[in-house]
Amino acid sequence: MEKKGIIHIIDDEPIIYEVLQDILTSEGYAVEISSNGEEALEKHSSLNVDLILLDLLMPGMDGIEVLKRLKKIEPSVVVIIITAYASIESAISAMKTGAYDYIQKPFKHDELLLAVERAITHRRLQEENLRLKDELKRKFSFEKIIGKSELMNDIFEIIKASAPTRSTILIQGESGTGKELVARAVHLNSDRAGFPFIIVNSGSLPPDLLESHVFGHVKGAFTGAINDKQGLFEAAHKGTIFFDEISSLNLDTQAKLLRVMQDREFMKLGGIKTIRVDARVIAATNTDLEDLIRIQKFREDLFYRLNVIKIELPPLRHHKEDIPLLTKHFLDMYSTENNRDILGISDEVVEILDNYDWPGNIRELENLIERAVVLTKSKIITRENLPSFLLPSYKEETTSFASSSDDLNLKGQIQEYQRQAIINALKKSKGVQKKAASLLGVKPTTLNEMIKRLDIDVDHIA
Repeated sequence: MEKKGIIHIIDDEPIIYEVLQDILTSEGYAVEISSNGEEALEKHSSLNVDLILLDLLMPGMDGIEVLKRLKKIEPSVVVIIITAYASIESAISAMKTGAYDYIQKPFKHDELLLAVERAITHRRLQEENLRLKDELKRKFSFEKIIGKSELMNDIFEIIKASAPTRSTILIQGESGTGKELVARAVHLNSDRAGFPFIIVNSGSLPPDLLESHVFGHVKGAFTGAINDKQGLFEAAHKGTIFFDEISSLNLDTQAKLLRVMQDREFMKLGGIKTIRVDARVIAATNTDLEDLIRIQKFREDLFYRLNVIKIELPPLRHHKEDIPLLTKHFLDMYSTENNRDILGISDEVVEILDNYDWPGNIRELENLIERAVVLTKSKIITRENLPSFLLPSYKEETTSFASSSDDLNLKGQIQEYQRQAIINALKKSKGVQKKAASLLGVKPTTLNEMIKRLDIDVDHIA
């Protein structure tokens, strides 16, 4: 039988440690025994134990002193104090010194085993926490981009190879896959890192304002232009300018961007003076630009200018092996930000996260973990802390689906649950997507992506 853990019993009474040994070995634990504090401290450095059961009252060095010395040797050591002297004072003293738990003699077998199981689970969570933190620091991150999958490692290699060059980069991927993080990583690993990284939110402004935003304008160029204004291209001189969702640019602005990229110079809106600029261009899109070229909504010559080095970011559903690392990263980040001490997630939540399709990708996972950290009342994230649309129990009008459908494909069933959950939320909110998103615990943009992906006809939802 595989051992469930190694437990070091420190007690001077043979009748006690023999009973403990019998109970624990019969449950599959390996046991080491020391009959006094000096012997225990001598052994500890050579033992790799999961838990220590420590008697409080022993001749010579008492349990409190042994506990203090153990904590100096190994601060993370997990200790349960066992004593026949039921005293609040001794319990408080032991807990303040760093004991994990406190059991009184005579103890019941079930109570002992439950305390031992909890303590060893705590120890394993500590170890996993430290291991994942170390992995994140050493090998699974690149300028805040987290991943250990082959797909992500390939992307790390492209970033490392392309960052020191002057080449233009096109980053393609669904919403929420981390396109801006990749652009920043390229900038920070280039010789331009000491200069500005300027973001152009291409789809957030109407075309005329966007052109003024990017290239600047002179006083009097249009109604309301009461002063000269520096554009983002000029502000990015010697640095990097990142065009997010470049597919949103209209054809006129595309033509001007192409000219800047070719000639490294431009004129402000309404101006006659040529401005020289040295800025590396990185662009991102969640749309297939070649499809837009075919319907004449994107310039082919600009596409080839942008597509010198292409980085394709995979959707999260294609590299689910990175979910545990991403989850741990977000748990640590939002636990610190919200002053919470969250140790991890339950096995059931691990399974739920792995089975979900993640239409909102890494951004959706991040939002979900932030929400769970804020809402949980324990040190472990459980299914109760997840939004209802993720859970099989959220059915309402879908209960007949799971029982009657002959299609047992898990992905298909999950997509149908998502579809029905969204339809139910839209009905409750009378078709208002912002309210429906709030009911589902997702961002409106994420809900919109899910509606498109699941082909939900919102116009026919009453």
